[in-house]
Amino acid sequence: MRRKSLYTAIGRFERRTNSHGQACPVILLGGNEYILGLQEMALWTSLNWRIARKEEIPHLYEKTISRSGFNAERPLKACIHRLLMRGLLVCGTGETDYDALYDLLAALYVLPAEGSLLQRASAFLKFTLLHHAPFSAAGKLFRKDRRTENEKQVMGLARQALLSTAEIIKCFEKDIRSLPSEESIMDSLYDDDHTTSDNLPFLACTFPSSRAVILAVANLYLRQQIIFERI
Repeated sequence: MRRKSLYTAIGRFERRTNSHGQACPVILLGGNEYILGLQEMALWTSLNWRIARKEEIPHLYEKTISRSGFNAERPLKACIHRLLMRGLLVCGTGETDYDALYDLLAALYVLPAEGSLLQRASAFLKFTLLHHAPFSAAGKLFRKDRRTENEKQVMGLARQALLSTAEIIKCFEKDIRSLPSEESIMDSLYDDDHTTSDNLPFLACTFPSSRAVILAVANLYLRQQIIFERI
C-alpha cells in the first residue's frame, strides 16, 4: 500500500525593513529569522494555514505565482526540498490520511494566533480602503470563532504554555487544564522515567484522546486560529 503524505508550512511571517529602507519579508521559527527568495516565499505562503497532499502542492503554488506576477525560474521540487531542509515545511507520512496527519502535527508546538483588536481594526481598514474588499468579506476579521469544547480546551492550554500537540494530548488524557509554571508541566507530563519530549509523540498516539486532539488542532489551524512552532 502506498503511504500517505501531508505537508504544511510552519513559522510566522513578518515584514522587516533593511538598512536601505526596503521591506524585507522574513519567517520567524524557533528563535531564528529566515529570509526566503520569491519562489520559496510563494511556496511557503501557498502552504501556510493549509494541509495538503503532495499532488495538491503544484496547483496551490501555481495559483500563488499567478497572483504574484513573477516568473518562476527554479523547479518546484527544488524549492520544496530546500524548505524541508530548513524546517519551514514539514511532512507527515502514514498508512492512512489520519496516520499522516498525526505524524505531521504531533511534534509541532501550538501558538494561538489571535490578533489584538487594534491589529484586526488595522487589517479591516487595509482590506476595505486599500484593497476595496467588500465590508461583508472584511467583516469576517471581527467574527468570533465558533469552537467545539475540545477546541476551547486546546486553546486554553496553548495560552498558558508552549506545548506540543503530543503534550496537549497527554493533558487531555490526564484532564489537566491548568499549567501555571514550567515545573508543573514537567511534573504533570513527564512524571515517569521513560517519557521524554522526543518519544512522547510516539507514546501519545495510543492514548484514547489522541484523535480528538489531533482533529481539534487541525481544524483550529485551518481556521487560522493557531500557528505552529519548533523549539
